[in-house]
Amino acid sequence: MIVTTDVGPRIMRYGFSGGENVLGEWPDKKSVTKLGEFRLLGGHRLWAAPELEELTYGPDNGPVEVRVASPNRLQLVQPVDAAGLEKEIDIVLDHGSAILKHRITNRRKAPVELAPWALTIMRGLGTAIIPSEPYKGHDECFLPARQMVSWHYTNLADPRIKFGKKHTLLRSIEGEKEPTKIGFGNRLGWAAYAVAGSLFVKKFPWIEKGRYPDMGCNCEFYTEGSFLEVESIGPLATLAPGESVEHAEQWWLLRDVEIGQSEESVETALDAARASLKLAQRP
Repeated sequence: MIVTTDVGPRIMRYGFSGGENVLGEWPDKKSVTKLGEFRLLGGHRLWAAPELEELTYGPDNGPVEVRVASPNRLQLVQPVDAAGLEKEIDIVLDHGSAILKHRITNRRKAPVELAPWALTIMRGLGTAIIPSEPYKGHDECFLPARQMVSWHYTNLADPRIKFGKKHTLLRSIEGEKEPTKIGFGNRLGWAAYAVAGSLFVKKFPWIEKGRYPDMGCNCEFYTEGSFLEVESIGPLATLAPGESVEHAEQWWLLRDVEIGQSEESVETALDAARASLKLAQRP
């Protein structure tokens, strides 16, 4: 793992020693917002949801404070941004995984409602894997299983989206310039991304009584061309001045994993991951 100190907080590389970076890098992409010039850069970052220009797009183009708490733990702390928020990522490397604690502190003079939003830009031309709730027949259960949310620019007939009985897949495809996005209330609490024989997995919580943004999403997935983000979100919280909210993720990276093209081959590839990573099971 490589983090930056001159911008951030950002994680810019996650990969095997001597291997390719599983995170995507976008150094030249930028936009001008009400809060200043936001540079996409790539890698993993921390935002505030819901996506409002005056709340979310505080630039993170400047240096961060680095606190080395132990040989395997460090903290990256951003100065208060243009939205009046202080963002921090606490990283622990432990037993083959990375544990990330994201923290946002309200440094405004008034309360603010927000949710911590952890966004990971992935290396392009891979496939995001979102687990489905356990399948039950019509006579077993009449109630809905989970939220599935689309955006105004989401085309559910998009060939990059594949709905299956066990998973939903979202591919990034070079040349597919139209953006698309899907979100879920994911009670199983994990998602994955497969690219070039590697499988990236992130776990995140589902708080049953939490009030999530974007019509109840705790994970979202966005793609445009070879760009693809795997995002997790915490519940909304109203923060008084000086108060903070936290959101945790745990990451793994597995090598020599080929998911194939069928739902059966994806499930076969995931079985080994479940056994070693203790992911929530589907039947």
